Amino acid sequence: MKKPSKVIITCAVTGSIHTPSMSPYLPITAEQITEDAVAAAEAGAAMLHLHARNPETGAPDQSVERFAAFLPRIRERSNAILNITTGGGLGMTLDERLAPARWAQPEVASMNMGSLNFNIAAAGERIKKFKHEWEKPYLEKTRDFILSNTFSQIERGMLLLSAQGTRFEFECYDVGHLYNLAHFVDRGMVKPPFFVQCIFGILGGIGADHDNLMHMRMIADRLFGEDYYLSVLAAGKHQMPFVTMSALLGGNVRVGLEDSLYAGRGQLATSNAEQVSKIRRILEELSLEIATPEEARRMLQTKGADNVAF
Repeated sequence: MKKPSKVIITCAVTGSIHTPSMSPYLPITAEQITEDAVAAAEAGAAMLHLHARNPETGAPDQSVERFAAFLPRIRERSNAILNITTGGGLGMTLDERLAPARWAQPEVASMNMGSLNFNIAAAGERIKKFKHEWEKPYLEKTRDFILSNTFSQIERGMLLLSAQGTRFEFECYDVGHLYNLAHFVDRGMVKPPFFVQCIFGILGGIGADHDNLMHMRMIADRLFGEDYYLSVLAAGKHQMPFVTMSALLGGNVRVGLEDSLYAGRGQLATSNAEQVSKIRRILEELSLEIATPEEARRMLQTKGADNVAF
């Protein structure tokens, strides 16, 4: 693993897991996503991981139109690396998932590295009344849902986005996903440095056990040597302990309302910036320095903000 002198903070602003009924602070509209993203960058996030939503219902929306409503505005007001999802929303086709990144040609896009059972049904169990009709069925269908990322799908995404100079946040939900990435590395389809985002605590993926983080790092070290940067995210209550551990191991961190709605036990985060500020404070107390967007660009060898299409 490359051990950077500074820690890259990624902020995942809204995602496609949490629904509007779960928190009044979840960004939904283009204006809300823009304001939250810019504030998160000002708080210390060098990279912003971005999804879009229908402004009326809050449902995940992977149309180019939705991304076009906020990407240029964020870029005008922030120097952060803008990282576009190719995971999209649950049940979307691969073409739907890839469309925004193909249009925007961003510096970075996410790339899920394998299929998995993806059960988020429990996320809505405490909601007595949902604001929108789509929310409860969307969550409950995941009891019988596979998040599809086949080798063919991954290969197509890599080819299309690599051709435009986009680099990847390789999202690994389990140990096997590291080996999947190694398969594509061996074929020469992606080049180092690899930004490997290990994900813990999704039901169907690797569990939120600290021993699992150590194991994931050990396997990644064996597969990629010094050709990769480790980053970590964890769902819900596991967020801050896991990302702190990542930083202590020499890795990077991801926070944001996509991954957790909370700032502390029983306390909803009122913004993405609140979580960014919290992890920045923790890391600086541990004498770790925070990477600026330009420092993160040099580490990850992105094509630069001037070479995107928005």
